[in-house]
Amino acid sequence: MKEIVIESESGLTMVAESIIEKHSAERVFGFFGEMGSGKTTLIKEICRQLGVHDDMTSPTFSIVNEYFRENGEPVYHFDFYRIDSPDDALRIGFPDYIASGCYCFMEWTENVLPLLGDDFVPVKIEQTGETSRKFTF
Repeated sequence: MKEIVIESESGLTMVAESIIEKHSAERVFGFFGEMGSGKTTLIKEICRQLGVHDDMTSPTFSIVNEYFRENGEPVYHFDFYRIDSPDDALRIGFPDYIASGCYCFMEWTENVLPLLGDDFVPVKIEQTGETSRKFTF
């Protein structure tokens, strides 16, 4: 496990680079943190590091957003905050996304844990101050 503490959002570039470097062979990431802790903001920065130039927003209502890297490879961004059960994720074909070999970034991962097993990288975000955060991955 690696821990990084940043004092402001300007440190997110370093956090994103560290996550990508440490888990270069992994493609499925689950983000854990309270509402407003910065899950979406970190995912946007990771996507930028991976060469995504699309407009990136949280898929709160659509459940999944698809972005594209410079090489044309899709990146999937999930927000499972509004699902009632893991069955809702099954209805959108979630296992197919995970098996695609493409990057998959999940917010509110705890709502689909029964579908994942241990086949993902957990990224925990803790608010340690108004603008400071601790990242564990």
